[in-house]
Amino acid sequence: MSTLTESLTPYIGLKSDVVVACDAVEEGAVRRFAQATMDERAIYGPAGADSRYGGPVAPPLYPALMFRRPLGAPDPVQIHADDPDWDGNAAAGTAGLPPIEPLREHSVLNGGAEVELYRYARHGEQVSMQSRYADMYEKVGRKGPMVLVILESEYRTLDSELLLRIRRTYIWSRM
Repeated sequence: MSTLTESLTPYIGLKSDVVVACDAVEEGAVRRFAQATMDERAIYGPAGADSRYGGPVAPPLYPALMFRRPLGAPDPVQIHADDPDWDGNAAAGTAGLPPIEPLREHSVLNGGAEVELYRYARHGEQVSMQSRYADMYEKVGRKGPMVLVILESEYRTLDSELLLRIRRTYIWSRM
């Protein structure tokens, strides 16, 4: 085990606080999302009221993309405007997790995502999210050593019913 891998061990399993989306699942936002993704099924609109899902629902990935900055909250771009090292990475799912200090000098690439859908979010429901560093390990690729960071985010209703789980892989390396 390398010293880098040993320095990552304390991060594995760390969880963010539970964050609640600033808006509930809302018909107009669902409509715009469905139109943007060219997936305009009837169950996403008023016609979905009689659906087997208990009412109109949002597209499967909608809960993961509904976490926005509430009106009046500080703008992260403005906060970091004078920081030449800020890479703009305010990635979905990382809210509340500490930065991985041993990887500060590394570059990051998106290594893909796995999605598990448990049920659709219904119009009017509030959605919460909690993320954790599920795993971190070193590999050697063609261009040298790299660290794979597995970030797992769960999206739930306020009644704790699981809607969606996303496992994202980030590849950190010195480029």
